[in-house]
Amino acid sequence: MDIKTLQLRAEKSILRSNLDFKLNTTREKAILAHTVKLNEEMGELCNDILSILKLQRASKLENFEKSNMYAEFADVLITVLQLASIAQVDMERAIRDKMKKIETRKKKEKKED
Repeated sequence: MDIKTLQLRAEKSILRSNLDFKLNTTREKAILAHTVKLNEEMGELCNDILSILKLQRASKLENFEKSNMYAEFADVLITVLQLASIAQVDMERAIRDKMKKIETRKKKEKKED
């Protein structure tokens, strides 16, 4: 099957997939936009990690600056915090609750050993 035929078949499935999001509020639009932005920032961080591990192609390694990775981590964290604010998530509470859950699980696993 050629690419054009595949593209036409994929196009037909778009109509059936019902991706017509009904984003009525500014908040809903901001949540979607920041979710996409988070994915972009994670991709940039992943590229830097691949570079540190020397798993990137040579042309990307030539332009890589290790110090840039700090900015990428910051971009990810800032975008997460922005998204949490828009979604009305208390990050201190979320992290505290999650850390308790992890610590409880680790204690339980340690007892089982």
